[in-house]
Amino acid sequence: MNEQSKQISITRLTRDSKPTTKSDQIALEEPLEIRVRGQAIAVTMRTPGHDEELAAGFLITEGILKNRADIIEIAPCRAEGNVAGNILNVFLSPEVPLDLDRLTRHVFSASSCGLCGKASIETIHQQFAPIEKKQRLELPLETILELPKKLRVAQSTFDATGGLHGAALFDPTGQRLIAREDIGRHNAVDKVIGHAFLNQIPLTDQILCVSGRASFEIMQKALAARIPTIVAVSAPSSLAVEFARESNQTLYGFVRENSANCYT
Repeated sequence: MNEQSKQISITRLTRDSKPTTKSDQIALEEPLEIRVRGQAIAVTMRTPGHDEELAAGFLITEGILKNRADIIEIAPCRAEGNVAGNILNVFLSPEVPLDLDRLTRHVFSASSCGLCGKASIETIHQQFAPIEKKQRLELPLETILELPKKLRVAQSTFDATGGLHGAALFDPTGQRLIAREDIGRHNAVDKVIGHAFLNQIPLTDQILCVSGRASFEIMQKALAARIPTIVAVSAPSSLAVEFARESNQTLYGFVRENSANCYT
């Protein structure tokens, strides 16, 4: 059994035969509480696994972490109520500034609270500058078209359940560096970003590939991590395209076997 899924009994219904009982694999979904300096700053519903990477990626895209030395340790909370291991403590270096009020407001994930798209983009650019144009990658079409297939090969839990999103980082030659799955598309992105951060892998010349659509949130996470190129199997949203253009990111969508749309 895959550690990111569980086996249950279901009733299979079809037009042409009687109901039958069979076993099925379903993706796990559990809450993860992230604590910083002893205070809860976020709760996300995620697929268990690579939780340290998820916590690190979240804090990077919230603008808290800048350097690997900012983290002293990421460890499960030792509280009695954390039997399932769903609470993580992130211990930061004393030199790292922390505005807990800003974190608990979740500024970037609440982009619809009275703000237009342009104001949302400007708010993010106050903390994360656009990509420098010289950083953008010139990639052959063949390299772009191969990325979804290379991500798909790494989605073993999706094969078992059909219920997880995938994200992967590739170098400019199309070599896969890391791939992660999660029930939340943004969590899968946080996990690959967190892995790169914890292992000190520079992202300024890497490609992020996601198995679904490209949303505003995914684009801002990529910008926070300084990823210049994003490849999506499905469609981008209008605000994702606008954000990519304002941030000098290269965005591909509807990437199929023989074609892709380049939006920026």
